[in-house]
Amino acid sequence: MRTSCDKISVGGKTLKVPSACIDGRTVIVTGKCIKTAMVKDEDLCDGEAVADPELFVKELKLQDLKADIFTFTQRLAETAPKQPQYFMEWDNAAVIPLTGYANWWEKRLPQETRRNVRKAAKMGVIVKRVEFDDELVRGIVSIYNETPIRQGRPFWHYGKDFATVKKENGTYLDRSDFIGAYYNNELIGFIKMVYAERIASIMQILSKNEHYDKRPANALIAKAVEICDSKGMSSLVYCKYVYGNNDKSPLTEFKRRNGFSQVLYPRYFVPLTTKGRIVMKLGLHHGLKELLPERLLTFLLDLRTQFFEVVNRKRLAREGTTLA
Repeated sequence: MRTSCDKISVGGKTLKVPSACIDGRTVIVTGKCIKTAMVKDEDLCDGEAVADPELFVKELKLQDLKADIFTFTQRLAETAPKQPQYFMEWDNAAVIPLTGYANWWEKRLPQETRRNVRKAAKMGVIVKRVEFDDELVRGIVSIYNETPIRQGRPFWHYGKDFATVKKENGTYLDRSDFIGAYYNNELIGFIKMVYAERIASIMQILSKNEHYDKRPANALIAKAVEICDSKGMSSLVYCKYVYGNNDKSPLTEFKRRNGFSQVLYPRYFVPLTTKGRIVMKLGLHHGLKELLPERLLTFLLDLRTQFFEVVNRKRLAREGTTLA
């Protein structure tokens, strides 16, 4: 059957990938050697991403997507496995269960984080819900272009122009909220949240390194919890809690300190080709990176961070010489 193409963002780059519409969902295929099919933005779907897996897989095999493996998840609210006929692994998400703002503040936050939220307010940071307009986009462009290196690697949004930033952040506007952190009327941080049923998902949170001392990121999370609680949301989700085997990353620690905890939920894998079956039997369906021992992975990540720190220092030195 005829397939089409869809655009996705990978590492900050927009790529065209094969796609098809099945049961009202857009299925995309990614990967080179191992081609994996999945529902696009499955975590943002209202209801089950795949309502009837058997019919869905049957329809998928009729498509000309040339996928080797199909993967899908259950709703985050349903953590008990429901599809025993398929190979399953536990996926994870960083979740704040919303049982009242006061409960989150008093019982889930360490004292240091509460102090950081208060510090932001004392230093004059104003955090508020904002409209998605040209002024906000210009502020986001300024945050993106502050530095080409973040978290020890090239920052994929660095150098993007106004039109690109507006287009990329303009998705799901009918069920999104933007929160801005301002200091002296300058946008120094923002959050984009998307709602699906009673779950709010943080698509992006970012703040300027220049204003790190004002703790805008902590203040933004606090405002997000307040807004979600007022809307009657059941959970605030911030992507994964742990990526791969690295459970000691700075990002995981940031989530923990802001009251997120790990929730495990089923992810299923269905081989569609002979290659897919072989890959799954060998445990290669996540790629070679997932097979690295935790110590080796941590060492390599630290090495990457050091390399890009040196690159960034040399860049700053060149720019300082040029300015002089």
